[in-house]
Amino acid sequence: MKNLVILTGAGMSAESGISTFRDAGGLWDKYPVEQVATPEGYAANPKLVTDFYNERRKQLLDVKPNRGHELVAQLEKHFKVTVITQNVDNLHERAGSTEVIHLHGELTKVTSSWHPNNPHYIKELKPEEYEVKIGDKAADGSQLRPFIVWFGEAVPMIETAIDYCERADVFLIIGTSLNVYPAAGLLNYVPAHVPVYLIDPKQVPIASGRQVNVIRKGASEGMEELTRILVGEQ
Repeated sequence: MKNLVILTGAGMSAESGISTFRDAGGLWDKYPVEQVATPEGYAANPKLVTDFYNERRKQLLDVKPNRGHELVAQLEKHFKVTVITQNVDNLHERAGSTEVIHLHGELTKVTSSWHPNNPHYIKELKPEEYEVKIGDKAADGSQLRPFIVWFGEAVPMIETAIDYCERADVFLIIGTSLNVYPAAGLLNYVPAHVPVYLIDPKQVPIASGRQVNVIRKGASEGMEELTRILVGEQ
């Protein structure tokens, strides 16, 4: 089976009703990045940050995977699929994808404020635990914080993601502006002979000069078209 590696961003989940961060009216318009997505913002006002992610978590209870997520999962019948996502939602997993690498963390998990990447302190929350309070402690006695990679923090899963990109037979990009590094640099690790597809309704600049097959559609429509192309070629 060929290795299909898929890089997804906010546009993947937009049709499910999850607010994108960068578009007009997105979350960054309502909440400055510095306040809710940096270690400094958390240190300055842990309650604001904790409440912000509580709201994001509760939104997961009201949204469902869209057709695009489902079609990504269904490609596992034809390829060895690895999803590398910049999204912190769990919609890929809920749609049935079995191999998902979260570059920027996971909304449904919390961890230690002191040692956020220590696996001993990372905990999956059940839906009834989605409301985290100040005073809720990790196993090391620190305040529970979101298991989210904030701006200015290292991206622990990037090396794993690079390994998959280097072994890709087909590479697909869905719904990401390719603005956020290191994720935006992953295309540089995909071997030169490997076909690259990009699904996005907006124009996305490709810096590497790479030949990319562009489908100018949203995630669901674009995946319908791409599935016909990829499965038809087998």
